[in-house]
Amino acid sequence: MTRALKVAELLVKCLENESVSVVFGLPGEENLDVMDAIEESTSIRFVQTRHEQGAAFMADVYGRLTGEAGVCLSTLGPGATNLLTGVADAHLDHSPMVVLTGQVDLESLHKESHQHIDLVEMFRPVTKWNTQIVHSSTVSESVRKAFKVAQTEKTGPTHLDLPEDVAGRWTDDLPLPVNRPRATVPAERDIERALKVISKARYPLIIAGNGVVRGRASGMLTRFAEAFQIPVAHTFMGKGAVSYRNPLSLSSIGTQAWDSVSCGVDRADVVIAVGYDLVEFAPKYWNPDRAKEIIHIDTEPAEVDAYYNVKVGLTGGILESLDRLTKNAFHRTPPRIAGIRGMILDELDSYRENKEFPLKPQKIISDIRTVMGDDDIVISDVGAHKMWIARMYPCVKPNTCIISNGFAAMGIALPGALAAKLLFPEKKILAVVGDGGFMMNSQELETAIRVGTPFVTLIFRDDHYGLIRLKQLDRFKRTSHVDFLNPDFVRYAESFGAKGYRVEAADELTAILEDAFRQNVPSVIDCPVDYSPSKNPERIFCPI
Repeated sequence: MTRALKVAELLVKCLENESVSVVFGLPGEENLDVMDAIEESTSIRFVQTRHEQGAAFMADVYGRLTGEAGVCLSTLGPGATNLLTGVADAHLDHSPMVVLTGQVDLESLHKESHQHIDLVEMFRPVTKWNTQIVHSSTVSESVRKAFKVAQTEKTGPTHLDLPEDVAGRWTDDLPLPVNRPRATVPAERDIERALKVISKARYPLIIAGNGVVRGRASGMLTRFAEAFQIPVAHTFMGKGAVSYRNPLSLSSIGTQAWDSVSCGVDRADVVIAVGYDLVEFAPKYWNPDRAKEIIHIDTEPAEVDAYYNVKVGLTGGILESLDRLTKNAFHRTPPRIAGIRGMILDELDSYRENKEFPLKPQKIISDIRTVMGDDDIVISDVGAHKMWIARMYPCVKPNTCIISNGFAAMGIALPGALAAKLLFPEKKILAVVGDGGFMMNSQELETAIRVGTPFVTLIFRDDHYGLIRLKQLDRFKRTSHVDFLNPDFVRYAESFGAKGYRVEAADELTAILEDAFRQNVPSVIDCPVDYSPSKNPERIFCPI
């Protein structure tokens, strides 16, 4: 006979049943039973963070890197509202995530109560599905649905709200069996139509998006591109879908400036959008005259957009769609893209020995690429540095450059790096941040020290909100409230028990990075940056 469990205990057993190994969050009064149940688990590690936003960002990046739902937890009220930014980031970037929140007793929901707000309604706009667990008999179904919906394309966050009195009730329910839906295949007539469009194309081009990475379809996309000899441009979130070393690989699109030229999208008559989400880079920037024929390959039909009028849609598993097309490949003349391919790589190479100080962003990225291995992971925060990383950091493999794109949330990189290091302790993990974004979640350095995740944080320091400053200057020819003071970042890092470095000459960064990665504690590098152009100013990559 099955032993009766508290609802909180059953919830944790359901998490174990879903193969959850880590939960990020903070304890509170209304999740005491859940916390106690997690303490009894032999397979789930609870990572206590210093702020719930950090916990949500950790779950966000965990989901991005694994394809499995990252789990974050908070109490009610302010604990839950603190999660919201990270959940919204996961929502627009389609990261699988399950959010758990505490809540007041059921008998208090109908009236004004301490710290009570309607969390189901609050999370509804930024989740694929959410619910409040009000009956002990629905726990197993609710948890199973939360994970199934979160991990099914297009992936994203789901949310379970658990009132305190329900968590303490007894139940004899059991976790449900875990099953995954199989990917569907596109209709054969649509495959034939797509092949016909490709056969007539003068200059076809592939845009590889986030769905390629989520669907683990990088290898198949490479085979497809090579079979048809079609060049591949990448969105920020599709970076590495085809290795930059492949002669068909072009750079990234997404800055609204020079992308059509630098990636050849301007000359394309047919665009094959593979796993492309419109939020990654609006079609009006790469299809302004609406003249391009578009083949849409994704798990869901295309979003309606006046600049994204689909000629052929292949709806189904991305792997399956690309496989069907590749099996029917026909010979095409290799494209002439050497000049386009060389633009970004030549730019990086030209700054390899640059001696200017503060450092130019091209020099910093060149040094980062020198130190990082093919499998190592860069996690970029949001700010002026993000535009340079997104456009210029060359990737060999997918999920080796993590960028917050759809929601573009500052503060993601440091907590995200912690999650990445938990997952891949053998890899170099580099959080690339601006000084503004660093201070938004720098408290998680203490978490990193405590849980033993020795990643490196590289601060592009310019003492203001650089991207906004650039936009203000472009539009109004003056700035407004974008400057600030910074602490001594070396001493700040050391106060947590981390290692601190300061770059004081252009030729120091490579050696400092190498030394930082040898440390057994987190490291913080203060690197002054100068974003002003020193040459080729017309090619500054910035979304203006």
